[in-house]
Amino acid sequence: MTARTDTPTVWMNHLSWVDYQQRIVTEHPPVLLPVGALEQHGPHLPLGTDGLLASAVAADTAARVGGLVAPTLSYGYKSQPKCGGGQHFCGTTSVDAATLIGQVRDAVREFARHGVDKLVVVNGHYENQWFLIEGIDLGLRDAKAADPACALQVMRLEYWDFMTPETLGHVFPDGFPGFALEHAAVLETSMMLHHHPSLVRMDLLPDDGPADFPPYDMYPSRTDWVPPSGVLSSAKGSDATKGRLLADEVARRMADAITTGFTRPAP
Repeated sequence: MTARTDTPTVWMNHLSWVDYQQRIVTEHPPVLLPVGALEQHGPHLPLGTDGLLASAVAADTAARVGGLVAPTLSYGYKSQPKCGGGQHFCGTTSVDAATLIGQVRDAVREFARHGVDKLVVVNGHYENQWFLIEGIDLGLRDAKAADPACALQVMRLEYWDFMTPETLGHVFPDGFPGFALEHAAVLETSMMLHHHPSLVRMDLLPDDGPADFPPYDMYPSRTDWVPPSGVLSSAKGSDATKGRLLADEVARRMADAITTGFTRPAP
């Protein structure tokens, strides 16, 4: 039998409903909801990279602010060629906008019903952004309709926005190619080497790109625009030290945002 520790878990799904209710009622913790995707990330990273990283940074942040991390929403909106490689890769498994909106809407409504007053939606998949916003808006509308006294506030964020230019300068001494082209490249590979090193195949590290896209989109998508590996910029130079530098900064700055963002009175 494993001895129980006194350190409270950050994982919501590790708690009984009684313990979860006690935490919500007595501590009013922020609940962090990671949202990812099942999407190709080259030959060297797993399909679940977006959700794995969103969950990892959420857990690091929750440990700093006394929060809880809900189970990850692991299916995201359709992969786009200019930021995720596109839908033509085997394994990329996406949902329509209405499906993602509905998932987030239902989750927001349910957390409100639990009595959660601070919810943080942690996005790990670029293409999800607008549909998370719509789901949050509709979920809050539902919650207010069910209980006009509902106190829930929701923060939405993309974890990469908490990386400072100074840190990116250390990680990319030859220049940062931009977040969209960093799909499965140095940022994600380094952070996976820090958080989940056993899932990274460094022997298969690609050296593609950066991809050169025109300033427009085409439908059906032009798959020949995307490097065959699915990686939009070179992953060479990735290492766990860079991953820890990025992860620590993200967690620290996300914790600061949660601490200050929810202290302002809601409109």
